[in-house]
Amino acid sequence: VQLQASGGGLVQAGASLRLSCAASGRTISQYGMAWFRQAPGKEREFVAAIGWSGADTYVAGSMYGRFTISRDNERNTVTLQMNSLKPEDTAVYYCASRGVTFTMGTYDSSANWDFWGQGTLVTVSS
Repeated sequence: VQLQASGGGLVQAGASLRLSCAASGRTISQYGMAWFRQAPGKEREFVAAIGWSGADTYVAGSMYGRFTISRDNERNTVTLQMNSLKPEDTAVYYCASRGVTFTMGTYDSSANWDFWGQGTLVTVSS
């Protein structure tokens, strides 16, 4: 599977952005999906994950209530809606897919995810 993240950009604090991850090569309908981010000089950090059906979602504590993950299995896409952005949200955002069907595994660990997109840069100015 190939994953293409898009939607990043430069925004002011308090603004919203909507990131999209488009998958190609196979359907993602049976696979968990996730977003991670990596700020300069920092390790890759879990942002959000969603189960194959969309019924189960997980969002990291610092982003809970501001970020929402969703998926459209018919369109083979996953979306990350980010509201009330803060300068500390500045990072490259990556989407990821599980390689095993119908399981999430340890969703907040980057080692859990088998396929990664190239990332999209989000910059939030103060």
